[in-house]
Amino acid sequence: MSPGRRTRGNSAAQIIVVIADVMALILGLWILMYLLDANRANDLVQFVHDVARWLAGWSHDLFTFDEAWARVVAGYGLAAVVYLFVGHAVAGRLRRY
Repeated sequence: MSPGRRTRGNSAAQIIVVIADVMALILGLWILMYLLDANRANDLVQFVHDVARWLAGWSHDLFTFDEAWARVVAGYGLAAVVYLFVGHAVAGRLRRY
């Protein structure tokens, strides 16, 4: 395998890892803000909530716990774990080739 091809695979893998990590970070940040009862009128809190809601659209309200905090942690937390797992798995496969 040529050195140039190995570098491109590592660069693409690194980009995928960074994107997956940022997505999981945003979701984790929203969980933390929710649990700490952050001011939802704040622009930063609203931005993080909007992005997290979009990222976790498929897992939002997936669980029907009685407590709202448990639904937020489970729904957004699941999305964060899936993004981390899939992103790092894809990056690992790219690094092999």
